[in-house]
Amino acid sequence: MQRTATALDTTEAAAAGLSVASVPLIPLVEGALWWPDERTLVVADLHLEKGSSFARRGQMLPPYDTMATLKRLAAVIARVKPARIIALGDSFHDPSGDQRLNEADRATLRSLTASAEWIWIAGNHDPEPPRELGGWATSELSVGPLVFRHEPLAGARPGEIAGHLHPAARLVGRGRSIRRRCFAADGNRLVMPAFGALAGGLNVLDTAFRPLFDGHAFHAWMLGDAVHAIAGRRLAGD
Repeated sequence: MQRTATALDTTEAAAAGLSVASVPLIPLVEGALWWPDERTLVVADLHLEKGSSFARRGQMLPPYDTMATLKRLAAVIARVKPARIIALGDSFHDPSGDQRLNEADRATLRSLTASAEWIWIAGNHDPEPPRELGGWATSELSVGPLVFRHEPLAGARPGEIAGHLHPAARLVGRGRSIRRRCFAADGNRLVMPAFGALAGGLNVLDTAFRPLFDGHAFHAWMLGDAVHAIAGRRLAGD
């Protein structure tokens, strides 16, 4: 159901009610986050070269995940034209993933990192982000009232933007069940959906999210043909 728009359209403008620490943010339908006041684009958990990582262990997956992920990311960058891009960790599925890039994907990624200030946040899958692909690396980044890190921290001060948990939400109604990747946010913090083509998702009602949100007092911004804000109390477990 995901689509790629050519501009920030009325659907995404309606989703602009999302804010963290009183900072207005726009969740994009592709799964990236746009901070218009800072012209900053945020993506989480690209998990590039996941297919080749699994292949090395004998589990064959389609080898096109990196190409598909970078193509989607390039389309988002082309339409919002960010000045800064923050990759929130686990950009590669394992520490040697950057070494397995084919030449075409390597060239695409270098082009993207050269298009704006690019910041690699260290993740648990890639604790030492690549240095030869452009951009610069850090463990976390503070910009104004917001703090960008890979793994969300229980008890963190308001303003945290994180990834790691790959949130997804399930909505049941009228005999149908819909499950989609989502942003999970409560005004104090936001957990990003995984952007990678093969990254998958963990239900936001899973116990892993309990230290982060006060019961169901959050919204899931579900991805589909648009971004839909759904109150946590309306969601179902898997």
